[in-house]
Amino acid sequence: MKNFIEEVTWRGMLHDVMPGTEEHLMEQMRVAYVGIDPTADSLHIGHLVGVMLLKHFQLSGHKPLALVGGATGMIGDPSGKSNERNLLDEATLRHNQEAIKGQLARFLDFTSNSANAAELVNNYDWMKNFSFLDFIRDVGKHITVNYMMAKDSVKKRLSSEAAEGMSFTEFTYQLVQGYDFLHLYREKNCTLQMGGSDQWGNITTGTELVRRIASGKAYALTCPLITKADGTKFGKSEGGNIWLDSARTSPYKFYQYWLNTSDVDAEKYSKIFTFLSKEEIEVLTEKHREAPHLRLLQKCLAEETTVMVHSAEDLENAIKASNILFGNSTSDDLKQLDEATFLDVFDGVPQAEISRNEIETGINIVDVLNEKTGFLKSNGEARRALTANSISVNREKVAEDFVFSTKDLINNQFVLLQSGKKNYFVVRVV
Repeated sequence: MKNFIEEVTWRGMLHDVMPGTEEHLMEQMRVAYVGIDPTADSLHIGHLVGVMLLKHFQLSGHKPLALVGGATGMIGDPSGKSNERNLLDEATLRHNQEAIKGQLARFLDFTSNSANAAELVNNYDWMKNFSFLDFIRDVGKHITVNYMMAKDSVKKRLSSEAAEGMSFTEFTYQLVQGYDFLHLYREKNCTLQMGGSDQWGNITTGTELVRRIASGKAYALTCPLITKADGTKFGKSEGGNIWLDSARTSPYKFYQYWLNTSDVDAEKYSKIFTFLSKEEIEVLTEKHREAPHLRLLQKCLAEETTVMVHSAEDLENAIKASNILFGNSTSDDLKQLDEATFLDVFDGVPQAEISRNEIETGINIVDVLNEKTGFLKSNGEARRALTANSISVNREKVAEDFVFSTKDLINNQFVLLQSGKKNYFVVRVV
C-alpha cells in the first residue's frame, strides 16, 4: 500500500480530513467515492481535482468509485451555489453519464480484473424508486433540523446577505447526498467520501448517517478549492469553461490555458494536475526560478495536462498551432491545422468573405488587400506594402503579380493575410 494521505498532502490537495483516515487507509484496500455533477456531457477542468484524487487513490492500491449525481443533479446543491439548478430529464442524464464515463476512462482503470478496478455508479439508480414517505421515515428521522441548520452551506443561504431564501428541495440536498454515502457503505463497502472543501458539511452528514443507521464508521476528506493568484476564477477563460471535450474546447485552447498561467500558479498546479514526482517537480521549479523567462514550468504543465486529457498527437498539433503566432512557421504548418484550431489561433483577427467563384477565376493581391477585404486602406497602400516585401499570404511573401487560386486555401476555405510582423487578416471563402 502507498500512503495516499502523504501523497495528496505534499501535492497541496488536502484541505481537511477526518481523524483516523490515514490509519484506516493503511490497514487494507479501501473504497472511496467522489460525486460528479452530470449537468453537461463533458467534464471541465474544475472537475479535474476530484478526478486526480480518485486516480491517486487507485494508484495507492485502493478502489475508486465515481458517482454521477443523476438524482442530486436534478435538485441543486446549495453549497457554493446561489441559485438552483435546472431539472434534467432521464434521457439527457444517461447521455451525459456515458460521455463522462468515456472521459474518466482516460484517468481511471475501469476494465482490469484487479480488485481495485474503478466503478461508475449513478445515485438515480437507487433514488428513483425511493418514495418520499419511505425517505422521511428511513432517513429523515435520523438527522435533526438543528444538525442540518448548523451547516455553513445552509447558514449562508439563510443569512441576511442572501438575496433569496432556500427552498425545501435544496435544504434536503445534504440528506440525499448523505444517503448516497450510506448506500455505498452498505452495497460497496465504501468508507470514504472525497470532495471540494465546500462539500465538508454534506460529506459529514453522510458519515453521521452511517454511524446512526448502520452503526458503522465512515470518513471524510476534502481538497482545497483551486484558486488563481490574481483572484480570477480557476478553470474559466473569456469564452467560459475550459472543457475536457475537444469539441467544446479545442486541444490548442486547452494547451494555451495552462501555458498562460502565472509562475505562482504553475508551481502549484504542476503538483495537482500532473503525475510528476516530488523530485521531478523540485528540479523543474529550481530550473524555472533560474530562468523564469523560459517558462519551463508552464510548458511542462501544459504538455503534461494536454497529453493526459487529449493525446500526444493533439499536443504536437497544439504546439505547432502556437508556433504559428509566436514562432517560425511555414505555409505547410498552416495547412495542417483543422478548421476549429485555425479559428481558435486567429480568434479576434479581423475577417472578410470572398466568393469562391472569384478565387476560382483568379483574383489579384491588390484587389484582395483593399477593395475585397479593407485590410489596407487603398490600392496605393497595398502596392507600397508589396514593393516593401511586407505582405505574406499563408506565411509566404508575395509580390504585386500574385494571383489567388484554390490551391492557396487552408482547409479549402481560409486564406491568411499578413502585413508586417503582427497585422493579420483572415479571408473566408464562401
